[in-house]
Amino acid sequence: MTRAFPRRALALAAGLMGLASGASASGLSPEVLTRDLQNPWGLAFIGEGRMLVTERPGRMRVVEADGRLGPPLKGLPEIDAVGQGGLLDVITDRDFARNRTLHFCYSEPGLGGNSTAMASARLSDDRSRLDDLRVVFSQKPKVASRLHFGCRIAQAADGSLFLALGDRYNRMQDAQTLDNHQGKLVRVLPDGQPHPGNPFVNRAGARPEIYTLGHRNIQGATLAADGTLWTIEHGPQGGDELNRPEAGKNYGWPVITYGENYGGGRIGAGITSREGLEQPVQYWVPSIAPSGLVFLGSDRYGPGWKGSLFTGSLKFRQLVRLQMEGGRVVKEERLLGELNQRVRDVREGPDGLLYLLTDDRDGQLIRLRPR
Repeated sequence: MTRAFPRRALALAAGLMGLASGASASGLSPEVLTRDLQNPWGLAFIGEGRMLVTERPGRMRVVEADGRLGPPLKGLPEIDAVGQGGLLDVITDRDFARNRTLHFCYSEPGLGGNSTAMASARLSDDRSRLDDLRVVFSQKPKVASRLHFGCRIAQAADGSLFLALGDRYNRMQDAQTLDNHQGKLVRVLPDGQPHPGNPFVNRAGARPEIYTLGHRNIQGATLAADGTLWTIEHGPQGGDELNRPEAGKNYGWPVITYGENYGGGRIGAGITSREGLEQPVQYWVPSIAPSGLVFLGSDRYGPGWKGSLFTGSLKFRQLVRLQMEGGRVVKEERLLGELNQRVRDVREGPDGLLYLLTDDRDGQLIRLRPR
């Protein structure tokens, strides 16, 4: 699909960047629940006010309702915590109240280097360890790289799991071929088998787990109320993208991009569109370095915010609200700039409030209360 340059994206990039320095937390009251997390990455809610938090160096901890931080859980697999890698996203299974199952992803060491893997395990009744660990997916091939692991998980209504995978930086061209998992969004059943409805299941030479291709480094994935999957990914220097991935479609990286090489210079042919390659719903120039993605389903912050998409900005140290109408971004708002924190993840809790993780060696878990 080829489109003209989306004017709203250019206007947002040029006009709304001024909010970076003047952002206001009007309507929000940040409450720090704990400050003692080392580069936290993923957050999940496990009932009775408790949460699970992953720390990139390779720890998963329970945070009690009062903010007390438990010891690292036992039973994790071997994790290659190098560069951008480590223990990354975590979600609870849709049937967690019955099966106590978690799904998490991490950088897995192995022959040739490392790759992103996803495992499932049962949280013990005393919340001290992971039992019945199963690695349900492992990105192929493994490569020698410290970058672009992707690693966001979303679970569909049928229980299948979407896992977002990065291009591993020095393998960007692999994002355009089907014989590998680099730069792909994959979909598997809970036992790790490819989803039978995947678009390339019966194509010779294609990895059957692939759902979409042409991604750079997806850093957020979430489902809308209607079950539609949305993702957000890092561009290079400019060209971060918000996408609504559809089975079998190609999202263009590195053939088309609104970004450029670090330090300047075009990537590939230096084009922003080509027939057969999908345009993003929204893009950012310059980059905001988005991380985490969630639709707000509650009206705790007033009706104007319900249905908005939220993502963190690592680069500008803010929370970004995207007001949506008919599948389009109609307004962008920058929030919490005064915190001066790299927002790594944002989730909606069972109480309808937003929770943030900040990416630091002394990272924070923050609950946002309406004023």
